[in-house]
Amino acid sequence: MTAMTNYLENKLGDHLLRGIAYPMPTQLNHRLFTAAPGEAGGGTEVTGGSYAAVNLAPSQTNYYGTHGTTVGASSGTSGLIDNAVAIVFPAPTANWGLITHMAVDDEAANMLTYSPLTISKTVNNGDPAPSVPIGDADFTFA
Repeated sequence: MTAMTNYLENKLGDHLLRGIAYPMPTQLNHRLFTAAPGEAGGGTEVTGGSYAAVNLAPSQTNYYGTHGTTVGASSGTSGLIDNAVAIVFPAPTANWGLITHMAVDDEAANMLTYSPLTISKTVNNGDPAPSVPIGDADFTFA
């Protein structure tokens, strides 16, 4: 996931350059979409059929640093941070449709990042629980 929303861009800019505090989110909710979100958020999130966002707390346990490990501050040069645990959604009990995007928001439902999936996938009732394997949710800061 590489694109930041206007919300996050404004918060980071204010925090870094204007001295307006931006507290770290207490939770990061990974969400699936059937229509693209964008800079202003939006999109069409999956609903029904046991769908629920997956919460991963911001932590060194849940995300690799740019140096490729879960221990210590990032020091790599790629700007890439990946998920260090699988992101597993509930098994669908109804058709969810063609999943095209994933986004992450905070505990107040402010969308922070969004990205198209590398490969869109149709999720139907009875399919296995959709998941994002370790290392496949890319967050690039470049």
